[in-house]
Amino acid sequence: MLAGGAVSAMAQETASIIVTGTGLPDTPATPAYGTVTIGREAISRSASGRLEDVLSNVAGFQQFRRSDSRSSNPSAQGITLRALGGNASSRAQLLLDGVPMADPFFGYIPFSAIAPERLARARVTRGGGSGPFGAGALAGTVELDSAGPETLGLLSGEALVDHRGETALSATVAPELGDGFAVVSGRWDRGQGFFTTPADQRVPATARAAFDSWSASARLVQRVAPDLEVQLRGLAFDDHRTLRFAGADSSSRGEDLSVRLVGRGPWQVDALAYAQWRNFTNRVISATSYALTLDQRDTPSTGLGGKLEVRPPVGAAHVLRLGADYRRSAGDLVEDRYLASGAANGSRSAGGVNSTLGLFVEDDWQLGAVVLTGGVRADRWSIRDGYQRNLAASGALLLDEAYADRADWAVNWRAGATFDAGAGVQLRAAAYSGFRLPNLNELYRPFVVFPVTTNANPLLRNERLTGFEAGMDWQVASAARLSLTAFDNRIRGAIANVTLTQSVRERQNLDAVRARGLELAGEVTHGALALEGTLALTDAEVEADGAAAALDGFRPAQVPARAGSATLSWNPAERTRLAATLRHVGRQFEGDREDDALRAATTVDLFAQVPVHGALTLVGRIENLLDADIVTRNGGGSIDLGVPFTAWAGVRYGF
Repeated sequence: MLAGGAVSAMAQETASIIVTGTGLPDTPATPAYGTVTIGREAISRSASGRLEDVLSNVAGFQQFRRSDSRSSNPSAQGITLRALGGNASSRAQLLLDGVPMADPFFGYIPFSAIAPERLARARVTRGGGSGPFGAGALAGTVELDSAGPETLGLLSGEALVDHRGETALSATVAPELGDGFAVVSGRWDRGQGFFTTPADQRVPATARAAFDSWSASARLVQRVAPDLEVQLRGLAFDDHRTLRFAGADSSSRGEDLSVRLVGRGPWQVDALAYAQWRNFTNRVISATSYALTLDQRDTPSTGLGGKLEVRPPVGAAHVLRLGADYRRSAGDLVEDRYLASGAANGSRSAGGVNSTLGLFVEDDWQLGAVVLTGGVRADRWSIRDGYQRNLAASGALLLDEAYADRADWAVNWRAGATFDAGAGVQLRAAAYSGFRLPNLNELYRPFVVFPVTTNANPLLRNERLTGFEAGMDWQVASAARLSLTAFDNRIRGAIANVTLTQSVRERQNLDAVRARGLELAGEVTHGALALEGTLALTDAEVEADGAAAALDGFRPAQVPARAGSATLSWNPAERTRLAATLRHVGRQFEGDREDDALRAATTVDLFAQVPVHGALTLVGRIENLLDADIVTRNGGGSIDLGVPFTAWAGVRYGF
């Protein structure tokens, strides 16, 4: 893991390869924005084998809840950075080979669909505004680059089983093909799961967090001209989970297609188009009668979009980026209500269409030891075709509303600078703005985490962020690096789940959420031994008046003040890796009124890989070695827990 946004080593190493399967290279001013890059080796040594666990090693990265994609509701897996949270929607943009991966309806990230073994690197930019990443990159951006044959080899795969009998299977084939290559990969995870409910709170209806998910991916990269390559990608996934009670089942599935043209000639071009089809279901079981009360049986959505970026030749001292991007999200929900007796109690349907069309320009200017960068983007956004219909059990119409269409322009900017001060010290500073539309889920879909109902709000306004940061990156020696960033970010109109009564919340725009803090990162190597870590210290608070005045000065829901991670690894020989990761997340609060605390959690994970013969290795992994209680939900004393001690063993080939 390298802190400070260093230019990707992978891009440098593959510069002489005609077909790379990547996008355009990083620009000179990339280090102006606080970044952490996670390399292939760190990605592949996670104790859980899950991407969200890998990204959690970057202090400041978080999901709404602490549980991973085996034991959480998919709709709770929105991501954010820098404690800019408060609800389960993503305030950070996650891109896979340039394609936004957030669900078109909910905004959550389908982590079970993105197998980390398919990746070459992950780069996390905390802050940085929207820039060329598109609307929605409010708190930052996570960029994932898929691996090619030079990294994967022709064949690779793994098979593991844990002490509860749960399994994880994956396989990849990556042949060179024509003037390029292909990569075909599949993964299947399944298991009975663990009890998320503490032993003293279990009832006969309590169920383990069973999971069964698969994903399949295919990429084709071909050279079509001396400086032009085409990249085709397809992804399909299906994910089923049970949470807390028997029958409390959820599912998510999707199919993605994308095509990308990358030109590396004097006029550099990156043109991308994609289409996504997703669906989600969820069944709510009463915590008192243990009967089905709500069946969210169908939530189909589509995401359509693309991006065009052109870098014209304007001289060696400048990298000019001109472009446009577009995203359209459309979706509907259908849900049925039930009485405790099992009798039908009516139904609801709702949905709408959101879209953004953005234009951007940005320039990096190299002036000796100084690099300056600045850019502006303008987005035409729209929220339209919103509706809600509510029917009684008899079929009688209780509510039939169509909401007024809304549209406007949003203009955002960002600027930064780096200065090579000598002696291995690089100074950097940046300021920026960004915005995010409320997603379809926030606008139109209520939800229940029994006994609390959270209502949607079709009148939600856009979130707007302004922020600035300053930092330094110090290459202390050839084997030691330190990074420090101080930041101040503020979201006006932050959307939060505001408590109205003991059992009712509603999504509302707060005046603001402000987060100020420090981010530290470091890496030290000595021969085969390496120690790397990150730490985030954040003071985040709500600014509110009027109906939400009681929240003023409170920390946003689910936001810790401290988070840190440290990994000690030893790689004494080829394909031999030993690693231990210590991770700490500070105390959080379940609700917006600093109530129902989720106590701090400290965990230790272990990973070991030793060669057997050739590319075949044995693998051992331990999650939560000390079996710490990781509280993921606290509803008035009703607790959910995250992953307990879990031991895995298996084989790998080609890693």
